[in-house]
Amino acid sequence: MLSVHQGYFVSSVKKAAVLASMTLMVAACGQETVDAPVDKVTSEKPNIVLIMADDLGYGDIGAYNPASKALTPSLDQLASEGMQFSDAHSPSSVCTPTRYALLTGRYAWRSRLKSGVIQGYARKLIEEDRETLATLLKREGYQTAAIGKWHLGLGNNTAEEEKVEKPFWDENGDIVNGMRSVGFDYSYGLPSSLDFQPYFFMENDKLVGKIAKERVAASDRKRFGGNGFWREGVASEGFDFEEVLPRFAEKAVEYIHGQAANAGEPFFLYMPLPAPHTPWMPTEKFQGISGAGPYGDFVTMVDDTVSQVLQALKDTGVDENTLVIFTSDNGSKWPQLDIDTYDHLSNGHLRGQKADIHEGGHRVPFIVKWPGKVEAGSNSDQLLTLTDIMATFVDYFSVELAADAGPDSFSILPAILGEGEGPRASAIHHAANGMFSIRRGDWKLIEGLGTGGFTQPRVIKPADGETPYQLYNLASDPLEANNVVDENPEVFEKLLKELNEIRAE
Repeated sequence: MLSVHQGYFVSSVKKAAVLASMTLMVAACGQETVDAPVDKVTSEKPNIVLIMADDLGYGDIGAYNPASKALTPSLDQLASEGMQFSDAHSPSSVCTPTRYALLTGRYAWRSRLKSGVIQGYARKLIEEDRETLATLLKREGYQTAAIGKWHLGLGNNTAEEEKVEKPFWDENGDIVNGMRSVGFDYSYGLPSSLDFQPYFFMENDKLVGKIAKERVAASDRKRFGGNGFWREGVASEGFDFEEVLPRFAEKAVEYIHGQAANAGEPFFLYMPLPAPHTPWMPTEKFQGISGAGPYGDFVTMVDDTVSQVLQALKDTGVDENTLVIFTSDNGSKWPQLDIDTYDHLSNGHLRGQKADIHEGGHRVPFIVKWPGKVEAGSNSDQLLTLTDIMATFVDYFSVELAADAGPDSFSILPAILGEGEGPRASAIHHAANGMFSIRRGDWKLIEGLGTGGFTQPRVIKPADGETPYQLYNLASDPLEANNVVDENPEVFEKLLKELNEIRAE
C-alpha cells in the first residue's frame, strides 16, 4: 500500500536552519543518535513509557512530513532511533473513546459511550474490574503511573447527571473513582481536556489545592483575539492554563528519577499529554518559534516535553532498557482556514481532520523505540490501532487474559521486532457522531455519507437510489476522493458483513 507520508519535501530554508540549531541543542543535552545493536538481549523486564499527544496530526512531525511548519527535532530523532509506523490509527477520531480503547484494548463503542466525548463532571467510563494496561502490568511486577490528561470520567453520578456540576471530590478533596481505581499506583493529572471545566490538578486521587471562590471566565480562540479557547467554570486557586504542560513534564521527570533510584521494579509510565489540543498555550520560550502560529509553537513545546522525558531516561541510565511509544489520540483539528493561513498541513495530505471518519481524523503518528529489540531507523506499514498495545504486552510477557479482556486488541510484537506482520487483518474506525468505517487491506468502507465529524457536510442524506456508503481503495486513492462503492459490489458486501460481525461480537 502507498505510504502516505512519502513524497513530502522541505520547503523552507529558514525552517531548516532553525531545526538544525534545535537539533544541536538536543545533541548537546546528550541525546545523540546511536544505532542500538539489534541482537542485544536482556533478562530484565523493560520499563515502558507510553506518551500520547492530544490532537497531534499525522503531518505535524517532521519525520512524517519534512514540510511541516512545526519543529520536532526530538520526535524526529526518536523516529531515527526506533521504528516509525505509517498505518497506525486511533480507535476513534475524538479523545475520550480513544483513551478508553487504548487502556482496555476494547473499542469504546462497546461501552456506554456511543458517540462524542464525556464532560468534565462525567462518571467513570472504564467499567469496574475491567482489565487495563495498568492492572495487566501490575501483575507483571511493574510500578504504574499516569501523568497527564485523564478525560475518562471521575464521578459516580447517574446518567441524567452527566453534564451537571456535581463534584466528584468530597470536602477533603478525595476522589473516589480516580486514576488509581484502574490500576495506577501513582497519578497526577487533569480531569479532562484543558477547555472543559473543572480546572485543577489531581495527585493520587486527591484535589491539589483549594477550589477558588470565583469561577474562571470563558476565553475565545487565539485566532479570534482570545487567550486560547476554554469554557467558563470551576477552577482551583491560582490555576494557570499555561502551566499545565510544563507541570506534567516536571512530574514525569521526577517520577522517572524516583523509580530509577529504587532500581528493583520496572515501571510503566502512561503520559497522556493535554497538548496540542486547545487552548494553544505555548510559553514565552516557544512563542513564534514555528511557522504555524500558536498551534505550531505548541507542537514544538510538545516535542520539548518529550525531550525532557527522554533526557530523564538517559540521565538515570535506564534508557537502554526502556520501551518508548509515542502516538496521538486522533488527528488535528485543523480546518481549511488554518491551512490557508499558515500553509501547514497538520494532517498531511490526508482527507479530513479530528472527529472525521476520513483518514485525517484517525491516522496518527506511532513511533516505537526499544534498544536491542527495535532496529533503529526502521519503518513498518503494519495496520494497527491503539487498542493493540494491550495484546502486544500480553504477547511479550506470554500471559493470558480473561475471556472478556482486550477483545479488540491484536499483537503488533512481530512487526515491532521485525519478524513480519502481526495478526490484525482489519480495523474499525469511528467518527465523533458514531459513524462507522471498516478497513481491510487497501479497501475502506464507510457506513454513511458525509464526514461524521467537524468537516462539513457532517451528514449527507442520500439521494433517491444512491448507495448510502462510501468505499475507497487507499492504494490508488489515498486522498479518499473517488467513492467506488457502486463499481465494487462484492467488496462492499464482504466489508459490510465483516463490520456487522465485529459489532455483534
